[in-house]
Amino acid sequence: MKIAVTGGTGFVGRALTKEFIQNGHEVFILSRNIDGKENKKSITYVQWLNEGDRPWENLENVDVFINLAGESINSGRWSEKRKKSILESRISATNEVEKILSRLKKKPEVLIQASAIGYYGISDSENFTEESNLAGDDFLARTVQQWEATAWKVEDLGIRTVYCRFGIILDDIDGALPRITLPYKAFAGGTVGSGHQWVSWIHLKDVVGGILFVIANQHVKGPVNFTAPTPVKMKEFGQTLGKVLHRPHWVPAPRFALKIALGEMSILVLEGQKVLPQKLLTHGYSFLYKDLKNALEDIY
Repeated sequence: MKIAVTGGTGFVGRALTKEFIQNGHEVFILSRNIDGKENKKSITYVQWLNEGDRPWENLENVDVFINLAGESINSGRWSEKRKKSILESRISATNEVEKILSRLKKKPEVLIQASAIGYYGISDSENFTEESNLAGDDFLARTVQQWEATAWKVEDLGIRTVYCRFGIILDDIDGALPRITLPYKAFAGGTVGSGHQWVSWIHLKDVVGGILFVIANQHVKGPVNFTAPTPVKMKEFGQTLGKVLHRPHWVPAPRFALKIALGEMSILVLEGQKVLPQKLLTHGYSFLYKDLKNALEDIY
């Protein structure tokens, strides 16, 4: 297959690209700056998001389009300027994807659109599945809702569209886990906030496996929760991480201190939601890692 990926040099994009190449596929990575990036046998770099770029000219006959583009939400405090940048980076990239797809004579079979479980908002008691109608109203929820709404235009082109609502993706190099792990490595790990907030996690290998699964299964479309079927409370997450790392779980990180340190961004660790991957399970995806301890042991 020929597969186009925006955000192909990012966290999930790198893992996907590696898997695609190992399986003999041809990958087109869309990048704002391709200077110094050398095309290889299985990878072609395509410039986009600059005035005058015409990426569609290099993407005819692409079978799958994957849109992972968007500024990271966890690399700095959420000033009003930064929040605007987080939202606009997602909206502008998705609008450009729709523009590219509309210009292709032969449309790809599927668009895999990045999204997030932040769509559902915050709750300690609700169980959220893809059928849940209860959407959140905080910054993250509104951002994700607008992000998905922008991608709806692609469905009008007759392209099967999958919205991957990612949970907390576990990996030792990137994402949230290295930051969570840091105090444990310094023998200072402990419960974050109340400890009662839900952590809906997923191993990076299941992110890759799940995306391959929905590409291959034409009946899967719309929102798909990318979370393991066994979310845990934050206290259990920390205790399990401590056991896997052979480090104590004893120094609490109080809510007020994290709010002072992180500002509005503290919602990423102080709040959560219990999200279940109903659609993946219903269609027969078999998770590699259902158990948090096994997932963390594979990583560490």
